[in-house]
Amino acid sequence: MDTTLEQRLGDLLTARGMTISAAESCTGGLVMHRLTNRPGSSAYVIGGLVSYSNQVKHDLLKVEQTTLDTVGAVSEESARQMVIGALALFGTNLAVAITGIAGPGGGTPTKPVGLTYVAAALRESEPIVRRHVWDGDREAVKAASADEALRMALELLA
Repeated sequence: MDTTLEQRLGDLLTARGMTISAAESCTGGLVMHRLTNRPGSSAYVIGGLVSYSNQVKHDLLKVEQTTLDTVGAVSEESARQMVIGALALFGTNLAVAITGIAGPGGGTPTKPVGLTYVAAALRESEPIVRRHVWDGDREAVKAASADEALRMALELLA
């Protein structure tokens, strides 16, 4: 039987005595939902924040206002600052962050529907951020983004 991404991640976090948090925008808490579906997840899941508005990104995750004003919430820079903010806010060993445009509206020629930036970071190390443009409807974009966040967290623990 195949194990899910969240099962593998949970097993690794448990084995290492580590914790995880998330800062999610377009996924609306899907990463935290998937992680907490697993019995025993309270041992490693500390918390998550759905930072849908720029104000929450700025006030709680400390995304710089100049970043939001110049490159926007859906950017590599914002995803990087969100994941650093999650590490600081929740005090975890590992964090993931997702910002994007799930659609069906909201896209532009430079930032199309399906565009997401997914970040992952271990405490006191440089975050990794990846840009994706997912195909599919809103649910597909959210699912693909959550999968990628879990994959990236696993990579950091490999």
